[in-house]
Amino acid sequence: MSPREAADLAHLLRPAIGDERVLAAIASIPRERFVPADRRDRAYANIALPIGSGQTISQPLVVARMLEALRLQPTDRVLDVGTGSGYHAALISLLAGHVYTVERHRKLSTTAERAIRDLGIDNVTFVVGDGWDGLPSEAPFDAINVAAATGDAEPYALERQLADGGRLVAPVGSAEQHLMLTRRSGDRLLRAQLEAVQFVPLVHGSAE
Repeated sequence: MSPREAADLAHLLRPAIGDERVLAAIASIPRERFVPADRRDRAYANIALPIGSGQTISQPLVVARMLEALRLQPTDRVLDVGTGSGYHAALISLLAGHVYTVERHRKLSTTAERAIRDLGIDNVTFVVGDGWDGLPSEAPFDAINVAAATGDAEPYALERQLADGGRLVAPVGSAEQHLMLTRRSGDRLLRAQLEAVQFVPLVHGSAE
């Protein structure tokens, strides 16, 4: 990769993304490191791409919108549900203090960890497990990113792991999906529906 390709991707997203920190992260992470070798010629296209195990690396615009909605701060502890390629976790690592990323497919988790470690990123912890459960042992989290659709069910177990003031963004819906932003304020959960998206489903259990 030439650094120019990631910078060009960030420039392409600029009309839709107002958070300069998110754009800087997009410009800093080589997306082709998270794409299978036979698809790297399309790594910087604004499209989702298959990565194996029935999973995809999400469209860059959608990734950027999710990160923007989370309003990540440099000291935040973040839970990333659905590691997939690891691209989302890599971006979050530049925007937050520490990332805990959960993936049900051990092979995907191992590949993602290798890609992230090869970039010298050391503030990401990888966990193989059921994303629906979150990571209660490390809760509460300042932000939770869910990179798979929860169907028509709200991700209640994950919402319970939010710190006061915490934010969660997840694709919700079956036939039609939308990003849902949840904010915790004391004992209250405030939900707002964002734009339409299309994600693979969040599946229960570990696929070890």
